[in-house]
Amino acid sequence: MAFDIGSMVHTRGRDWVVLPDSTPEFLLLKPLGGSDAEVTGVFAGEGGEEVRSAAFAPPSPTAFGTASSAKLLLQAARLAVRSGAGPFRSLGRLGVEPRPYQLVPLLMALRQSPVRLLIADDVGVGKTVEAGLIARELLDRGEISRLAVLCPPHLADQWVEELRTKFGLDAVAVLPGTARRLERDCNPGQSVFARYRFVVVSLDLVKTDRWRQDFLLNAPEFVIVDEAHASAEGEGLGAKRHQRYRLLEDLARDKERHLLLVTATPHSGKEDAFRSLLKLLNPDFARLPLDLSGAENARARETLARHLVQRGRKDIHDYLHADTPFPRRHDAELKYTLHSEYAALFEDVLAYARESVQVPGETHNRTRIRWWAALGLLRALASSPQAAAATLRERALNVDEEDLGVIEGLGRDQVLDADADEREVLDVVPGAQVDAPDSEATRRLQRLAERAEALAGEKDRKLTLLTAQVKELVKQGFAPIVFCRFIATAEAVAAHLREALNGVDVIAVTGRLTPQERVDAVSTLSEAEKRILVATDCLSEGINLQQAFSAVIHYDLPWNPTRLDQREGRVDRYGQVAPEVRVLTLYGEDNRIDTLILEVLVRKHRLIRATLGTSVPAPDEAESLLDILLARVLNTQTRETIQPSLFAEVEAFDVKWRDAAEGEKKSRSRFAQNSIRPEEVAGELQAVRAALGDTGVAKEFVLDALQSSGVIVTPRLDGTYQANPAQVDVRPEFRDFLAQARIFRFDAQAERHVTALARNHPLVEQLASTVLGQALDDPQAAMAKRVGVIRTSGVTTLTTLLLLRHRFHLTGRKGNRTWQTLAEELDTVAYRGRLEGQDWLSLDEVQALLGLTPEGNLDPVQKEDRLRRALGELDSLGESLLGRARQRAAALLEAHERVRGAARGTGATYSVEPPGPPDLLGVYVFIPMPRAGGQA
Repeated sequence: MAFDIGSMVHTRGRDWVVLPDSTPEFLLLKPLGGSDAEVTGVFAGEGGEEVRSAAFAPPSPTAFGTASSAKLLLQAARLAVRSGAGPFRSLGRLGVEPRPYQLVPLLMALRQSPVRLLIADDVGVGKTVEAGLIARELLDRGEISRLAVLCPPHLADQWVEELRTKFGLDAVAVLPGTARRLERDCNPGQSVFARYRFVVVSLDLVKTDRWRQDFLLNAPEFVIVDEAHASAEGEGLGAKRHQRYRLLEDLARDKERHLLLVTATPHSGKEDAFRSLLKLLNPDFARLPLDLSGAENARARETLARHLVQRGRKDIHDYLHADTPFPRRHDAELKYTLHSEYAALFEDVLAYARESVQVPGETHNRTRIRWWAALGLLRALASSPQAAAATLRERALNVDEEDLGVIEGLGRDQVLDADADEREVLDVVPGAQVDAPDSEATRRLQRLAERAEALAGEKDRKLTLLTAQVKELVKQGFAPIVFCRFIATAEAVAAHLREALNGVDVIAVTGRLTPQERVDAVSTLSEAEKRILVATDCLSEGINLQQAFSAVIHYDLPWNPTRLDQREGRVDRYGQVAPEVRVLTLYGEDNRIDTLILEVLVRKHRLIRATLGTSVPAPDEAESLLDILLARVLNTQTRETIQPSLFAEVEAFDVKWRDAAEGEKKSRSRFAQNSIRPEEVAGELQAVRAALGDTGVAKEFVLDALQSSGVIVTPRLDGTYQANPAQVDVRPEFRDFLAQARIFRFDAQAERHVTALARNHPLVEQLASTVLGQALDDPQAAMAKRVGVIRTSGVTTLTTLLLLRHRFHLTGRKGNRTWQTLAEELDTVAYRGRLEGQDWLSLDEVQALLGLTPEGNLDPVQKEDRLRRALGELDSLGESLLGRARQRAAALLEAHERVRGAARGTGATYSVEPPGPPDLLGVYVFIPMPRAGGQA
């Protein structure tokens, strides 16, 4: 027997609702009053389980309760709704409560068909949530069925986790290390990308010849490209970017494919690269003038603005008066001087390095090997005695001396700091030995290594400075992350701090650990009361650490200023639990390498960020400039300080960087998001909160439910609440809540060991589903009651309130495709006097009715009598309630068309129909207070 979507059936001893994706033989069922976690598949074909039609049971007039128990049912029913009927279908299902500003990209997306959007909000604002919200919304609307995220491999695990915890999407990571295993789970001839609905894919994997065509043939209809700037095409950006861009171009050629580009740096002064991203959204954008300023280009700017959202923290901090807290930030540079023996070693190593790169008669390739070995040695020496000793004892590049490209690639990987999206982060020491093991040069390096090892400890003034700073930070309540360049340095620093600081947990996380081991190690450390994390740049991307850490110390200066943002962005972002974050940068005042990097790159990068409000990557010439300046260091025989400002190359570099920053500034002002007005967001947000409830409703419900179940909850001065999990007389269904949320709060402030309970938190959903399920399945014992009689002076005549739950069929059509989804909506209506007159209350009057305070009571017999009369009247209300359902369906359709705006007619179209009258969840009779000397 076939059952319609949304119809009720009975099987396995309880009532269920039939969900979309059901077939006549296989039913997807959700328990009546249950949660999404309880959705079950039932085989109802020949030989399967018995499934029969069911009807919604009317309330029992004997299972009445107080006004508070009626209010509890209303709250639980609102919070249990997951398939909301409003214009935003997804908001009831999320594991995160979006900030109002994060709805702007969603509204922009819904007004496009297909969605082609560049989300370019600043680092730490929440671009992942914005992109995931759009994907979840289109999935819940039925407009898409599959999703792919293309990203750098080090971000794949983070995307998988975000999709699972915040959007309820179980994705698999398709990476070089997982792709073969995933293929083995496929049917013969089946693609990995067809086998799994939701995939997070390494872009560098699928751009290769082995995977490219497979992905293009089986790519889903919705694709998110993270770190999209790394795929932009432009002059001098390299073959790897060209391959990535060709792949995205081919994906974008499908005119029905939804494409979201996500990046914090879409422009960065490279106009041709920026244009290449815009062309992916709309090929016509290639013909836009380079200069879009002026009144004559107003229409072009407006057109482009519909596809681009780009905001900084200042733009969204108080958006719609919803405070979005970002931490205050305090930066400081701290200098040290080398111990005399360390300075002497530095000079001797410099002397060796100068000699090693100037060996007469060497081939160019051999000279380049020596060059990279010398730079690696100087960098390791600036890092720590341990890194220096390890480098002095290691062999340098072991490559084919005939292949200059390989030499240069390995040299850059081991010595410089490549962008994480370009090459894998390497944190091993580079190695300095170039000559034969028994040569005098190698023996010289061995002697230098012994001297370096002798400097560990008190003679390492850099470590002494760090130790003092870390002690002070921990004393002030900060939890710092110390970033080092090399594994040898990180392990030595961690060992020293572990010994120097009593009662503080210290661990080192480096490239020796697998990505999962890194996550596990950080998670374990996060539980410590006092903690210090020492890490290499293997942890500067891919793991957000704002919940557990509040300070960043640059122990080693990065040679690529982008690493500064990556490191600091782990803690300086939305969701940081501390009101202030500290950023400390250590450098050697008499270390010519440190002062060079500080002046040429670090300080200029920070000046641009402070002026512009966002970072602009250094020009591509940065590596060439470092080559020139470091060559000057190696060619200078005296200890004179290099003054970079005197070099023409540095001046030209500075001009190009300033021009890039100015271009970014103009781009941000020119393309500031103005296609969605704040009042539009406010209106839709108000409608969503009215239908589904917000954090305020969640707070009231949770506290009322716990109190009704006998749980003792203690409010604390800091705005949190504490529940005692040891209470033995608590109902079993509340024990999970108490075990996971001993201390909780109801605002956006994050805090360690405190559970923030928003409307969409799983514990709130579980509690709401439990309370609602009890009311439907066991009305006599339930704490929330479906019926009640309330005596109050707030009414002057008998007034009956009905709590209704509508179910709607939303049918979508696009081209030749038709699909159907199920939507639910809670509704309250009320009428005065007897039903025959049908004196219905307005919406405002109904809201006022819900806030009335009981002022008297009736005996049980009177209550039952009143309820029997009210329930008896409702037998004739079928047509009126069906009419109400049709009114709500029309309002729902209007809301969907409103948010689609310009996309109507070109995108998906909807029709909305109720399958029948709404379910009657509750009936509450309000009786006026008796007049003096008479009866009400």
